[in-house]
Amino acid sequence: MKDWAAPLIASALFALLAPGLLFQLPGKHKPFEFMNMKTTIASMFLHTVLYGLLLILFLVVLDIHLLA
Repeated sequence: MKDWAAPLIASALFALLAPGLLFQLPGKHKPFEFMNMKTTIASMFLHTVLYGLLLILFLVVLDIHLLA
């Protein structure tokens, strides 16, 4: 049996937290922008931190498993 939770959660978070795809935090002109498809160094750093924290939350704290 293989646990599919980690790769699925990591892939989904990676796709959804790409700066500028759904939202950008901080934006170029406002603190929060939707779907502008542009990025900054600060935005990349903040999205990386959010990705790491959410990954830790789902995989370590909540200990989610999807067995197949």
